[in-house]
Amino acid sequence: MPGKNDEIHVRTLFLSDVHLGTRGCQADALLDFIRVYEADTIYLVGDIIDGWRLRASWHWPQAHNDVVQKILRKVRKGVRLIYVPGNHDEFLRDYCGSTFGGIEIHEEIIHHTADGRRMLVLHGDKFDTVVRNARWLALLGDWAYDFAIWLNRGIARVRRAMGLPYWSFSAWSKQKVKRAVNFISAFEQAVAADARRNNVDIVLCGHIHRPAVQQMDDILYINTGDWVESNSAVVEHPDGRLELIRWTDASHAVLAPRRPAMQIPAAA
Repeated sequence: MPGKNDEIHVRTLFLSDVHLGTRGCQADALLDFIRVYEADTIYLVGDIIDGWRLRASWHWPQAHNDVVQKILRKVRKGVRLIYVPGNHDEFLRDYCGSTFGGIEIHEEIIHHTADGRRMLVLHGDKFDTVVRNARWLALLGDWAYDFAIWLNRGIARVRRAMGLPYWSFSAWSKQKVKRAVNFISAFEQAVAADARRNNVDIVLCGHIHRPAVQQMDDILYINTGDWVESNSAVVEHPDGRLELIRWTDASHAVLAPRRPAMQIPAAA
């Protein structure tokens, strides 16, 4: 189990859906994570900064600034940083194909793993018909999600006082609401189909805040999750092995994966 002073070197680090600028962002946990995991290349897979929320009301505590500064320091030290914008930081899509201060911006990109596999990296909102065709409904859903996260914090405080483990109301509701379950399934199928069209072995995305690894026929589907609820990321080790990691809450004295990290199948 890595501690606060440990350092783990990985070939590639994939992060998405941090939502800096929102009250739900777990910036302290992310800071602890990126202090431990050092990578040659970092992919920011969309919704890192929540432009939607910042336009409505400004929320930018020091921890959010520290995350940005920590990542920029890594770039200055020679880390390759690739930013794939999402729908919440869509203002960056006007600059796709450009490089600013060592930060490459791409709509989507093919990553080659150390063991020779091709991975399509994209945020995934292009497969969300609500985001594409009914923006007002997407904004309404965004506010509803923030309310669920606020409710989560209250429930978590009560459960901690009672000595009970963490339980997520928003995650539970997404699993129980049939339409949400159907949306997730349709989203995953659409992402996998796009990966086939791009002739890749793996597709990695974010957007739906649901960390997952599943083999979908010939395509390995990976979702990085988020840093609002799951505090999860994907790393590629120097041999090409991929791993989905769920990080502990920042208040824990010893930092380690919240549950055993998921090993993602390597190339045959």
